[in-house]
Amino acid sequence: MTVEYLKRGKPDTERADDDAKVRGVVEETLRAIEDGGDAAVRALSEKFDKYSPGSFRLSQGEIAALMSEVSERDMKDIRFAQDQVRNFAQAQRDSMLDIEVETLPGVVLGHKNIPVQSVGCYVPAGKFPMVASAHMSVATASVAGVPRIIACTPPFQGKPNAAVIAAMHLGGAHEIYVLGGIQAVGAMAIGTETIEPVHMLVGPGNAFVAEAKRQLYGRVGIDLFAGPTETMVIADETVDAEMCATDLLGQAEHGYNSPAVLVTNSRKLAQDTLSEIDRILEILPTAETASVSWQDYGEVIVCDTYDEMLEVANDIASEHVQVMTDRDDWFLEHMHSYGALFLGPRTNVANGDKVIGTNHTLPTKKAGRYTGGLWVGKYLKTHSYQKITTDEAAASIGAYGSRLCMLEGFVGHAEQCNLRVRRFGGKNVPYGEAAK
Repeated sequence: MTVEYLKRGKPDTERADDDAKVRGVVEETLRAIEDGGDAAVRALSEKFDKYSPGSFRLSQGEIAALMSEVSERDMKDIRFAQDQVRNFAQAQRDSMLDIEVETLPGVVLGHKNIPVQSVGCYVPAGKFPMVASAHMSVATASVAGVPRIIACTPPFQGKPNAAVIAAMHLGGAHEIYVLGGIQAVGAMAIGTETIEPVHMLVGPGNAFVAEAKRQLYGRVGIDLFAGPTETMVIADETVDAEMCATDLLGQAEHGYNSPAVLVTNSRKLAQDTLSEIDRILEILPTAETASVSWQDYGEVIVCDTYDEMLEVANDIASEHVQVMTDRDDWFLEHMHSYGALFLGPRTNVANGDKVIGTNHTLPTKKAGRYTGGLWVGKYLKTHSYQKITTDEAAASIGAYGSRLCMLEGFVGHAEQCNLRVRRFGGKNVPYGEAAK
């Protein structure tokens, strides 16, 4: 296998050091919220966001006033985007059926899909007000039928962002708080004097938010580990350097640690893309951020064959994978580790981020090897049940169960089965023996 890096990002050791620093800050902050409740949350908001309102929860009047600031055009666009997200989420929900089957005469097994009862949705707004994240988390939870949806977003430039609040409200949030970062995630999961804790946390965020969710997992459920955005472009000579560079930098502008990777079998395309990135960074308004991500986390990888490109892409397991080749459907068939695929030059990651209807909360840091992204099914718990409706079935299954319990040495377990054999099958099975 011949794989050449024309550009590498930070080595893994440095990235691990960064992660360790984040881990320590999060541990300390969550402990402060656990001990201090509302007072700790307020102190953290003052420290990190310089924001300390009378109440972090917005009243209905405040929500209405903020929504009135959103232009008619913007409101129509928000509604259009939410319609796309809701429509796809509803189609996904409709595919998830409750089942009940009779596996043997008198033996009925089934499962029900039950919504999580309370969800906390985090909507980032520190560097950019992430209006679309409200559609992805809040509206999708609403389609799933979650009875209590609370949403948190940090202040943007010192106050609630009107468009984000509008999207949260239209999406179906029952409670809206203007809180950001670790303090928001911690307050929703741990609870305070004024915020009842939730059962599950969802939504993207920076490295601190992602680490807070990781540390809180188990105490509450989470959707997935969705940290700083990642993007990969898989391309061959069917596309040009401008398109590759644009798609890479379009995601690198998210933050200072957003990996962007080009995988190609064309050395010329790779070199031209490097030059084009330099050109675009001279004129891109968000270059101050994007250039740091590209310098520290950008990579250009040249392979000999499509099979090598596929192997590299599956190993990296990037959050967003933009495929622009002469065999896009081949990659769709063979890719197995990623967040979401964007197939062909007519689509792009920004479509998925903002409007097309698929969810933009996706796995990062190789989590695509074991999970997909946020979707309506993440809000549903599949619970099984069983019932035996005849005496004959109770005695028959009981006999099997008794013998299998005794095989493992579980005498008390076996007696649960034996009782049914005696009660419903008319057989006398001594305590501590298996039913024959």
